Amino acid sequence: MTDADATTTTKTTVTTTTAAATGTDWQAWQESWDRQQEWYMPDREERFRIMLDMVEALVGPAPRVLDLACGTGTITARLLARFPRATSTGVDLDPALLAIAEGTFADDDRVSFVTADLKDPDWPAKLPYDTYDAVLTATALHWFHAEPLADLYGRVAGLVRDGGVFMNADHMIDDTTPRINAAERAQRHARMDSAKGGGALDWSEWWQLAAEDPVLAGPTARRFEIYGEHADGEMPSAAWHARVLREKGFGEARPVWCSPSDTLLLAVK
Repeated sequence: MTDADATTTTKTTVTTTTAAATGTDWQAWQESWDRQQEWYMPDREERFRIMLDMVEALVGPAPRVLDLACGTGTITARLLARFPRATSTGVDLDPALLAIAEGTFADDDRVSFVTADLKDPDWPAKLPYDTYDAVLTATALHWFHAEPLADLYGRVAGLVRDGGVFMNADHMIDDTTPRINAAERAQRHARMDSAKGGGALDWSEWWQLAAEDPVLAGPTARRFEIYGEHADGEMPSAAWHARVLREKGFGEARPVWCSPSDTLLLAVK
């Protein structure tokens, strides 16, 4: 299969009409998003499994969860599949990804979504609950610079109940190991190039498909008005995240899973 054939196949898949109200197959968009993200992170599902293991271990199988920077609701979907008695509030600013999330969970009364800018200090006031058993996020907060991220961690600490948890699975780079970092990056990009030859969609190609969809075109245009082509954030080390989380009110914080480039950082209130 050529790259062009693979892209056409993917486009056909994510625009199949199964929902009469919108003409959009939300589950197909979810699966397309997953495949695009897995091109960057082939171990993506493993971090979610460990995340939910730790949720169950620390706050039980029926948690109230805040899905922070929820995107399409990736964490929420896995949360509810494993813990049917859980509830989830997703919060994000991206209108296109929120459209997919809201379409996917439209008939599920365990799920609600809030549109909010996490850099706005007043965003917690928009949430339906004052506290949560768990606040979970993945591959999103590296879009923040260190100072606003530290401020965000302070607000998150105020939302987690005593004994509750916060987990962030993201790119966390240790600048004290430059040779390891360079070798890992080279190997990862070689693997990505190989997968690209097999038809994998990258970030920009996925968004091109979203921009061509009749339902997602408008939200996608608004999304790029908000964020531009690419955010300019930072990726401090896991040690930085753990230290700041303790400074902001968590009693314990440390990694519970890592790959050569990413870390799942767990903090307990």
